Amino acid sequence: MGLTAKIRTRDGWAVSHAVVTVTDTTGAQVLRAEADAEGAVRDVNPLAPGPYTVIVTAVGYAPAAATAIVTASGRAEVGTVTLARQGGTELPPPGAWTVDPAHSTVGAVAQHLGISSVRGRFTDFSSTVEIAPDDIAKSRVEAVIRAASIDTGNGMRDDHLRSPDFLDVARYPEITYRSTGLAPASSSRWTVSGELTLHGVVRPVDLDLAYLGTGADPWGGTRAAFRATTELHREDFAMNYNQVVQAGIAAIGTTLKVELDIQAVQGASLPQA
Repeated sequence: MGLTAKIRTRDGWAVSHAVVTVTDTTGAQVLRAEADAEGAVRDVNPLAPGPYTVIVTAVGYAPAAATAIVTASGRAEVGTVTLARQGGTELPPPGAWTVDPAHSTVGAVAQHLGISSVRGRFTDFSSTVEIAPDDIAKSRVEAVIRAASIDTGNGMRDDHLRSPDFLDVARYPEITYRSTGLAPASSSRWTVSGELTLHGVVRPVDLDLAYLGTGADPWGGTRAAFRATTELHREDFAMNYNQVVQAGIAAIGTTLKVELDIQAVQGASLPQA
């Protein structure tokens, strides 16, 4: 096989309409291939040994370039090429933004029995973002999550998570997050510092935030997309319940991986349906 590559967005989705062009050291095009539905490029024609330039383009994305060295086997394994949405490095317009819960996910992953993962999400939440006009570091985000809306796909487990062993939703119905600072990590990644109130405990929590770009929606509005991750430790929030199974392995892991996929609409409120 001559060329293999995977084309992905920054948040891991396949770019099925990407086009890969390969040129040699003289600038002559030696190969052109399109990605399949899974964002994979596989061309069976062997290439002559030597260095090549690989250019990946797709409508709506900024072009990306990579260098490939073809060995005597005639194969060029480019690996994964990540495309950024066109203009994705530009910051969202300043002002108020409102998170759209219908197109956003607040999820968490916990280890189960030390061998697999259980995923859950909160289905009832609201959040606002304020992009500062003069200094992006002064931007703010606030979020409120209704703790009872936890959904792991199993009613018995969800009831246990709502109980005093875990979230204790009768005493602590809301989980809140308020940012206290914002610092750039790269052109499209940020560290959001803030305070998380969970189970009646307030702790500082940093989010690793990726800005995925801004674009128009079909209803005449403007939307911005973000992905954020962090890790929480249950004992930091006084949730110490656990059941130890054989070999001393905890039934439920003490670390939670939090995954946020956020879509926000420009404006102080969501558009009326």
